[in-house]
Amino acid sequence: MSARATDRSTGHQQGSAAPVRAPHRHDLDGLRGLAIGLVVVYHVWFGRVSGGVDIFLVLSGYFFIGSLLRSAESPAPLDPVPVVRRVTRRLVPALVVVLAAVAVFTVAYHPATSWFETAKQTTASLLFLQNWHLADTASDYLAADPSVSPLQHLWSISVQGQFYLAALVVVFGSAWLLRARGRSVRGPLTALLAVLAVASLTYAATSDLPQTWLYYDTNARMWELLAGGVLACVAPWLRVPCPARIALSVAGLAIVFGCGMLLDGRSEFPGPWALVPVGAALALIVAGSVETGSADGNPFTRALASRPLLRLGTIAYALYLWHWPILIVYLVLSDRTEAGLTGGLVVIALSLVLAELTTRLIETPIRRPSGTGHTRTALVAVASTLAVLLAAGSVTWAGFIDRRTEQWAQQADLDPLTHPGAAALFAGADVPHAREEPSRYVAHADLPAATLDDCMSQPGQIDPLTCTYGDPDAERAIALIGGSHAEHWLPALDLLGQEHRFRVETFLKVGCPAVLPPSPDAEVGECEEWTFGVVDALTESRPDFVFSTSTRPVPDGPGDYTPDTYTALWHELADRDLPVIGLRDTPWLESNGVQYRAADCLARRGGTAESCGIDRADVLSVVDPAQAATADLPTVQLLDLSDAVCRTDRCRVIEGNVLIYRDSNHLTATYVRTLTPELDRLLGPATGWW
Repeated sequence: MSARATDRSTGHQQGSAAPVRAPHRHDLDGLRGLAIGLVVVYHVWFGRVSGGVDIFLVLSGYFFIGSLLRSAESPAPLDPVPVVRRVTRRLVPALVVVLAAVAVFTVAYHPATSWFETAKQTTASLLFLQNWHLADTASDYLAADPSVSPLQHLWSISVQGQFYLAALVVVFGSAWLLRARGRSVRGPLTALLAVLAVASLTYAATSDLPQTWLYYDTNARMWELLAGGVLACVAPWLRVPCPARIALSVAGLAIVFGCGMLLDGRSEFPGPWALVPVGAALALIVAGSVETGSADGNPFTRALASRPLLRLGTIAYALYLWHWPILIVYLVLSDRTEAGLTGGLVVIALSLVLAELTTRLIETPIRRPSGTGHTRTALVAVASTLAVLLAAGSVTWAGFIDRRTEQWAQQADLDPLTHPGAAALFAGADVPHAREEPSRYVAHADLPAATLDDCMSQPGQIDPLTCTYGDPDAERAIALIGGSHAEHWLPALDLLGQEHRFRVETFLKVGCPAVLPPSPDAEVGECEEWTFGVVDALTESRPDFVFSTSTRPVPDGPGDYTPDTYTALWHELADRDLPVIGLRDTPWLESNGVQYRAADCLARRGGTAESCGIDRADVLSVVDPAQAATADLPTVQLLDLSDAVCRTDRCRVIEGNVLIYRDSNHLTATYVRTLTPELDRLLGPATGWW
């Protein structure tokens, strides 16, 4: 991470007008080293958020605002160009090298179908917009596995880049206005930054936006950097006695070490609980001598300034850039979901070596040139060329896929003679030789209408959201409830609703099947809270039938099962006189505990509809497990379309020249539409409508 992108080097003007340098804080260099060490260890072995990133953000705000304030208070002209140049030289070259390495690995190892997302994230990272891209795609900051992006960690670098630009405008803009009126800069600027910090924290704590959005939201993160900035402003006024500073060190270090173990930062940050690591960082800044930078009798400050931590602090930014891609690459190459002790040590060792090389050969020569400066010029030229090539390649490939996707969206219905899809299984339709549709390059975009219409409750939202499909004027209604595995049946239900005159009312939520707690003392999570609201809405709207999935894959397989949370919901609906139609869930593609995308498998050398599939016995029990689960529930009728998705021994990824999966576990909307006749055959008797 870049906790000192422009720390004590902002003022380089010659003469008496130059800003006064702040005393060097070796203890804070060590704190950066400790924080990056925790980030790496937690990512590699624990799959948790350590709080180290939040400490980096505080330090970045402290150093950057402090350096800007010293420039603003000096008589020197306010010139933002040198600041921008130094920040760019600090952040961009090493970032470009890592992005280039990830791009090379992606092209060399991954199939072309997976390049699109890497291209999008590369462009976003170059523009320091990666956090917004991840927020928009609802990416969780989870434990690493081979399916996770190797660029996901760059969200925090993007937040810092945006903060640096905003802080430069605010501080220099305020200084220009105050100077023109002959007023002091520090007091009004401190008040302004404090107000902005409170506003940002309030937004993070009270916003009803999903947690998966807020985690990456710059506006929700800004208060963490501003907290450090406010402390930089008030530092000259602080006089803290040594015993109090020792107490702050003890408390701060205890929190730094314990934060990741006690708090679930992924679900709690950047809300009020982020005050814990932020407060620890502020305490440790104050615990050192803010005026002289000396240990001044504090043994904990001297410990932070130890040589190992100082070295980690020196390579902290490069280590942060490298450790996550190296971890993901290791998991991909080893085909594992966890690094383990030995693998983790290999990842950390390689990350340290690459971070050291990057710091010595790229960062330091660019930031602190010696001699004639030819080395800096050459390195900047190489980094700039790499950046241009990365941007051009990423934009070109993403544009190509976007055009293919748009062409697919405008394409008319497929010819059932050349692309019979599911009819090849349930009706024995002839299958001529033809290219599969949708193309493996655009399968990810072959989505149900509810997703395209933004008609799904997002993570963090518990209020039911409903839309109407089928025949909106019909008196009869089916309520489609659950998560994305209920949603992917919408294309067929929509067609049947139009044909047989019934409404399809959707109550859908991302990542949440419709579930209720199976016992009074069971945990009630977000999905259960949302389902309670859906049940109340159904009780009021009174659909003729409630339609949802009835099974899930057995964790660690084989086969499938019906969770108690499903039957608890069905009992509640029965009590409210709401009949249920339960449809068996479709197989999920998985190998060695890792889900894989059908399109990626097909794009690899030798990938076929057969080889990329999965044995039916691994994903489906011989008998639909929902039958036993509903033996005492006459209000639940079960449907099973497994034979229209799988063959007797194998669930392939292409049938009837139609690609079945858009990813690892969701059906393409195109294939679901080819399932309409078979669903028609089963749903008519279940409802008694035809």
